[in-house]
Amino acid sequence: MSYQHQYVDGTRIHFPLGKVVCIGRNYAEHAKELDNPIPSEPLLFIKPGSCVVAAQGGFKIPTERGSVHYEAEIAVLLGKSLSTHPSEEEVLDAISGYAPALDLTLRDVQAKLKEKGLPWELAKSFDGACVLPPFVSAASFPDVTDIPVRLTVNGEVRQDGNSAMMLNPIVPMIQHMAAHFSLLAGDVILTGTPAGVGPFNVGDELVLELPGLSRFESRVL
Repeated sequence: MSYQHQYVDGTRIHFPLGKVVCIGRNYAEHAKELDNPIPSEPLLFIKPGSCVVAAQGGFKIPTERGSVHYEAEIAVLLGKSLSTHPSEEEVLDAISGYAPALDLTLRDVQAKLKEKGLPWELAKSFDGACVLPPFVSAASFPDVTDIPVRLTVNGEVRQDGNSAMMLNPIVPMIQHMAAHFSLLAGDVILTGTPAGVGPFNVGDELVLELPGLSRFESRVL
């Protein structure tokens, strides 16, 4: 069954899935845990819409390609297209909802690509590389600079972050992205992952949360 945007109450969001625009190393502690330098400007990359799967019911990982790491992130869903230089008000008005997402990474593959100075698509854009639960309406978020995100695996909290910890906050980040890519209704923004990334194993049980706002259970199949 193909992915379709929806809200937590089950209401379908009737614009198509677009691309997934991502930012890397947006939390200092995550950059440090992988021995990566903190970038001097936003590190952007794009995942195709074909990599998105729903969190409900569980998801598969390509274990035959090496270690598959979880990266819990705050996902932002755009409900309106943005101009090249949107104001803060225009960005906030364009946001339809937020969800706790997983950006999956083939870490062994990524390490080899980085050694050769190659792009990361083979490690970041495989089918199933973006796991999305339903979105919470943007109206439930009065302050986008204070959104918590948490991932629990097999009963253990692995990642616990907050948008307040971001090197590039959500609105300026999207403004920067809009200057480089056309951002359209249905596009998803992945805003970076806090520290605590690690490998998934088949059978892992997980809980993705924006604590106090949304909570979703899933498992690795």
